[in-house]
Amino acid sequence: MIAMPTHVSVLGVISPIVVAFVFIALCALIREPGRQKFSAVFVAGAGAAYFRGGFGPWELAFCAVITLLAFHGLADYRAIGVAWLLHSGWDIAHDLYGNPMIPFAPSSSFGCFVCDPFIAGWYLLGAPSPWGRAPAASQQRG
Repeated sequence: MIAMPTHVSVLGVISPIVVAFVFIALCALIREPGRQKFSAVFVAGAGAAYFRGGFGPWELAFCAVITLLAFHGLADYRAIGVAWLLHSGWDIAHDLYGNPMIPFAPSSSFGCFVCDPFIAGWYLLGAPSPWGRAPAASQQRG
């Protein structure tokens, strides 16, 4: 059987972008330093989403890299952003391989591939709150 990547549709691109902005809006409601801690733990969990994803020992290596970035993310939002960018790359690799993150949702890896860079960008900017709250912890430390 030859793996077929997800068929790209307008809704298949727009929906994950909406999900990213909803995630950002909800995550921004968490006050610092809890937001940064939650974000680091969340991206660490995302790093383990593909265990049994079909790439064998590379799945473990990927998880180790994401875990290391998540640890650094406890002090620097940029590490969390880099972890999300790497996760996006892992998403498209799994989509092309034909082994989606959620087995009963064939487009789940493609959706994450679209969603994750928006989340990454927010973290690379220091996770500023769109709600006008205090700046991110990494910005407060100077």
